[in-house]
Amino acid sequence: MNLLITALSLFVIGLAHGSDELYYIEPLSDMMIHHINEKLNTTWTAGRTKFYDWSMVSIKRQLGVPLDHINQVTADLPIVNHLVDRDIPDEFDSRQAWPDCPTIKEVRDQGNCGSCWAISAVEAMSDRICVATQGKLNRHLSTEDLLSCCKTCGFGCNGGYPAAAWEYFKRSGVCTGGNYKSNEGCKPYSIEDCEHHGSGQRPPCQGESKTPKCTKECSNSDYTVAYDNDKSRGQSVYSVKSEQQIQLELMKNGPVQTAFTVYEDFLSYTSGVYQHKKGNQLGGHAVKLIGWGVEDGVKYWLLANSWNYDWGLEGMFKVLRGKDECGIERNVVAGSINPV
Repeated sequence: MNLLITALSLFVIGLAHGSDELYYIEPLSDMMIHHINEKLNTTWTAGRTKFYDWSMVSIKRQLGVPLDHINQVTADLPIVNHLVDRDIPDEFDSRQAWPDCPTIKEVRDQGNCGSCWAISAVEAMSDRICVATQGKLNRHLSTEDLLSCCKTCGFGCNGGYPAAAWEYFKRSGVCTGGNYKSNEGCKPYSIEDCEHHGSGQRPPCQGESKTPKCTKECSNSDYTVAYDNDKSRGQSVYSVKSEQQIQLELMKNGPVQTAFTVYEDFLSYTSGVYQHKKGNQLGGHAVKLIGWGVEDGVKYWLLANSWNYDWGLEGMFKVLRGKDECGIERNVVAGSINPV
């Protein structure tokens, strides 16, 4: 009884003093939106997002990096330290730095599959092929090939490991493949885009998609290059750890992959520079980091998600920079490219 009275007293004190730590707010609720926008002194705006029509089970399935792995993403990788041989600008956007590389601008859709670990990996790999060849070679690498054929990468649509994806790219290579129904490349993505709003034209993002079966041949019958001849490969796999080193890596070699912990408040992100303020951990998520900047005096990283263009900032989002927010800076994975 005394413990109950103490707990109730702390709750009342918390309300009186405006504390946001002593009581739980349901995610995907108007109360969460109001709390973030009106009660907290933060750098981002909450609103009703596509996730407000989803079940929590389906949302968690989108988070394809196992939470127990999120702090070990780069544990076994060598760390690259670049010579600081140039000035680092206040703002940098890979889309503007390499305008002849169309994959940098792209936002993919993982559908009902926890394939973020594969999508963000092949996105960065594709970008780096273009950057390494100064825009002369554009290859849209296949999520499908990496997702289905890398048996050491994890569990396919049930999640995987970003560093292992780059090791597979170095060891076995990845073929080309466009998005769902694109009929582009050797292995287009076979998991259909799903709808992020209840009244849209795509099927709802509920339930589960099975991991596609690995095949050692092209699934696109119109594609004329043999599967083995269509592969691109990496030369090295590494991590970069500090804010400055990540910036230098981006300027020198192009976008990188990273992973971070997703909390319940992230589901309400609509704009601004995200930093975790409220809610419990939901899972780990992998994305592509393409640049940085400053907004209203707040430093941020610019990242591409894999939830289509109707989420966040047309598929992009910003995260607080320089504070390792949600692990965003400790989990950077990249590699050099063998474009031949």
